[in-house]
Amino acid sequence: MVAITLPDGTVKSYDGPVTALQVAEEIGPGLAKAAVLARVDGAEWDLTRPIEQDAQLALIRRQDEEALELIRHDAAHVLAMAVQELFPGTQITFGPATEDGFYYDFHREIPFSTEDFEAIEQRMRDIVDRDIPIVREVWERADVAELFAEKGENFKAEWVWELPEGDEITMYRQGDWIDLCRGPHLPSTGRLGKAFKLMRLAGAYWRGDANNPQLQRIYGTAWRDEKELKAHLTRIEEAEKRDHRKLGRELDLFHLQEEARGSIFWHPKGWAVYRACERYMRDRLEKAGYVEVKTPQLVDRTLWEKSGHWDKFREHMFIAEVDEVDTGADGQSQNRRMLALKPMNCPGHVQIFKQGIKSYRDLPIRMGEFGSCHRYEPSGALHGIMRVRAFTQDDAHIFCTEDQIESETKEFIDLLSSIYRDFGFEEFTIKFSDRPDLRAGTDETWDKAEDALKRATEAAGATFTLNPGEGAFYGPKLEFVLRDAIGRDWQCGTLQVDFVLPERLDATYMAEDGNRYRPVMLHRAILGSFERFIGILIEQYSGKFPMWLAPVQATVATITNDADGYAGEVLAKLKAAGLRAESDTRNEKINLKVRELSLQKVPTVLVVGKREQEEGTVALRRLGGKDQEILALDDAIAILKEEARMPAGTP
Repeated sequence: MVAITLPDGTVKSYDGPVTALQVAEEIGPGLAKAAVLARVDGAEWDLTRPIEQDAQLALIRRQDEEALELIRHDAAHVLAMAVQELFPGTQITFGPATEDGFYYDFHREIPFSTEDFEAIEQRMRDIVDRDIPIVREVWERADVAELFAEKGENFKAEWVWELPEGDEITMYRQGDWIDLCRGPHLPSTGRLGKAFKLMRLAGAYWRGDANNPQLQRIYGTAWRDEKELKAHLTRIEEAEKRDHRKLGRELDLFHLQEEARGSIFWHPKGWAVYRACERYMRDRLEKAGYVEVKTPQLVDRTLWEKSGHWDKFREHMFIAEVDEVDTGADGQSQNRRMLALKPMNCPGHVQIFKQGIKSYRDLPIRMGEFGSCHRYEPSGALHGIMRVRAFTQDDAHIFCTEDQIESETKEFIDLLSSIYRDFGFEEFTIKFSDRPDLRAGTDETWDKAEDALKRATEAAGATFTLNPGEGAFYGPKLEFVLRDAIGRDWQCGTLQVDFVLPERLDATYMAEDGNRYRPVMLHRAILGSFERFIGILIEQYSGKFPMWLAPVQATVATITNDADGYAGEVLAKLKAAGLRAESDTRNEKINLKVRELSLQKVPTVLVVGKREQEEGTVALRRLGGKDQEILALDDAIAILKEEARMPAGTP
């Protein structure tokens, strides 16, 4: 007998092995049609895989979020089958699901082109129409290698020997086509549906090694139905319009060039946005009890070795070697010293904390720095201003006692939430990232840090999802993920509990009992880096910044050159009121000027002509509006000054 326990506690008994699909059919034809995947004792199984002993069973339906990864993985297999049917001799390698789709890597002497996509997609639809059963088979390792070698599938024949000893080797068959895969998969190709689309081509290397053969990667996207697919394609189209690199050029905010790869040339308008963000953040941190510091850019490797960053982060550091002449009692000696441009600020902040004796009465100490950091990123990983080599973190470290972790976590989450709202982000989620495989500190230390952070987060009233193995090497962390105007997620803020670094760098405070103890170090950031966050803001607002962030908040535009003098007076008053303002006195028609200023996303235009000059007024036009408002100059300036005020009462 096999007893199957369902999520509601119902137990169904069977004389022998039973599949999840058979259980679903017994419950009802609707469920059997909707089900795509089984969860057996917590593990994902094919619906048609026999369950041979008592088990807990949950059925995943097509409309459930968990179904997406399965659908995308199956789409990758159907893509591979279609390619091999259309282009005999093509070798298959890997085809995983991705965050919004799938890809498959192929080896073929003749390059694919996007012109091949139509034929491939049509063949994929044909395979779906055939409704071919997808069958799981358990093979011996040597038999798999032999089969693929006979078929000329050298990559698969090589890879099967890399699988861990003792692992069950499974193959998935779709008719005459077969692939090495852990699964699970849908019962048949017909269950995939046709809500998929091939998107782009890219290059890749076998096993990620540039010394290995180059592969061709075909990316696609797949969804549960056509409505979801259409919505995704619309988001992509909207994202292309909002691309910060495109808008950065069009709005004259910044540029990048080969001679400074991974670094940004900020233009006056882009720097105005940067300074507005920095000014706002500085004001918020000062009000939240942070002290601002500045630490060196170049630091000797010995400090990085003590902190543990040299072993964990060396490949991402920019190094400078210098010959130092040291004078001592024995005369002069020349030593070769290795310095690193700092990739993060934390060891420097510990050095400041260690100056002088700290008492428990001094804690918590909230130490912030807009620290300029450098990290080596491979050129292929660089992406506009979103991923660069030179960046400025809105970084801070809170030195506190263990008893203060809870209150400091709550205060930080409250501060972060308020700041995100001020920037226009109403929605964010939290991920809890626990210990990675490579880490510093004992398991006991990690147990204490993880427990403290979980309890503090729950006490703050925040909910989180687990993100296993993604903690920093010195401690667990919370990751704060923003959702932008078109539904994309961006991981920005972090909060990390660290018992390790204070120990490594010998930081202590004097407790009430007269003994010295290690402070807890909370690493935290809200924006993450100014560069990346501004890139997110550009795309969030499609370049149409709110008034307080706009690089140019108002432009004075003349109807005729007779009003140039008055335009100068208006401009001077706007600037005196603290507004970022410009004038446009070109000998062009006013409609052309307004149209061009609209394309530049200037939020307000003050139109002046002979009448406005005589009456001391301006015609105020808003970006996106068709009407204009005639106001006395001083009234207009008062209104604009109030609208341009930074959030949170910043003057």
